[in-house]
Amino acid sequence: MLKWLLHRQIAASVERPFGYDAGYFHEVVEADAVTALKFAVVTGLASRRHAPAEAMAAAGLVGTLAEDCGPCTQISVDIALAGGASPEAIRAILAGDLAAMGPDAALGYRFATATLARDLEASDAARDEVVARWGKRGPIALAMALTTARMYPTLKYALGHGRTCSRVTVAGEAAPFARPLSLAA
Repeated sequence: MLKWLLHRQIAASVERPFGYDAGYFHEVVEADAVTALKFAVVTGLASRRHAPAEAMAAAGLVGTLAEDCGPCTQISVDIALAGGASPEAIRAILAGDLAAMGPDAALGYRFATATLARDLEASDAARDEVVARWGKRGPIALAMALTTARMYPTLKYALGHGRTCSRVTVAGEAAPFARPLSLAA
């Protein structure tokens, strides 16, 4: 029964609305439904209400781009758009264009890239600004978005389902993207 419910949830939450192939996660469900459920719960921990949509989108996309440049990036874009981020901000985040992101996205982007680069000075400054703007829950929300965004691509690649880089679209238009320099492999 748990497997049936999880398969239905995967189809309803990511496959049908976003046209995403979650075959790798269906395999996880078949092999170990309880672990799949726990994984899904953990990756759902990012509270979307403690930081603006575009800041959350930036942190999540930086995390995804650290691990992927294909279908996981595309679904991250689609989820960010569905969550209220503007197409213009998403395009700027993907391109790494801080000036065009807008203030919320730029702060989320700086926070995430400094964190992943282990740039303590920049990370501290970004965190302080996040707290000043959105309170103590702001950095937690951004950190969860950053962390959990990396989990699905990592799982997917570890299970042999990673793909090569592919075109990403934002609101139906191709959007070039650059992996943040400090994260490029």
